[in-house]
Amino acid sequence: MPGSSARVIADIFRHSTLAPKLCLNVSELGVTKMSYEFIRIEQTEHVSTVVLNRPENMNALNSGIMQEIEQVSRSFLDDEQTRVVVIRGEGRHFSAGADLKQPAAEQSMVMLRRSAALGGRMIRAITEINQVTIASIHGAALGGGACIPTACDFRIGSDECFCGYPEVNLGINLQWHALPLCVRLIGPARAKRMIMLGAREEAQTLLEWGFLDAVVPRTELENATRALAEQYARQPPIAVQMIKQSINAVSGALDDAIMHMDSDQYMLTARTDDRDEGISAFFEKRDPEFKGN
Repeated sequence: MPGSSARVIADIFRHSTLAPKLCLNVSELGVTKMSYEFIRIEQTEHVSTVVLNRPENMNALNSGIMQEIEQVSRSFLDDEQTRVVVIRGEGRHFSAGADLKQPAAEQSMVMLRRSAALGGRMIRAITEINQVTIASIHGAALGGGACIPTACDFRIGSDECFCGYPEVNLGINLQWHALPLCVRLIGPARAKRMIMLGAREEAQTLLEWGFLDAVVPRTELENATRALAEQYARQPPIAVQMIKQSINAVSGALDDAIMHMDSDQYMLTARTDDRDEGISAFFEKRDPEFKGN
């Protein structure tokens, strides 16, 4: 009986007018077939490059680009051809971080919590890419723009790049599940310095700390990134991807237990007077005066 039922279903599907449409849609779900507004995909034989493509806004991360990064990261799960994924920014900078100019929508508390979790979903999607991931950094990588590289397997920067987490200067905490990623790269003491002070760190310091794996002249960044990507693309993909998943599982075993409420912590700090003061000082280009309220 089970076999008979399966044959009936198969016959219905085979003769249905939906069958070719369904097959066509599945074939068009590859990375190269999807269209995006805020990112661009470049592909060679085994290397796919995700380009953050809001150069007029320093590739600031609005909800649209974060959703697209999450979507394209998930799409690599069905991509057999790609062995290495490179993430880079178009224009003068990698990314200036969260787009503070994006209007805040009026939402219920339920929907606000879900919206606040978008950045964490994006970072998780990057960390869960099976293929080797490389961040190619030039110019500024700040806030969320620094979180993205920490979610990658490797980071190569130009000699003029700089990274930092300025969230604290806006009166809020670092979220998006990015804190443990930073701690694993540079250790707790340096992570506290980098995140608590919110200062930007230059390329050479980031290299010495282990935040960056390599630093090259700006004019050589593209070629150096390509060479690194091709080096990993030549490795056996099954073994490499299993090794990556095992190491990530070991090193990040406690991440969810520790960071599961970081978006709730953000919602708390976002309602303080210090948050309002931090935002005002940022746009007025002055030093904030925090009161602890």
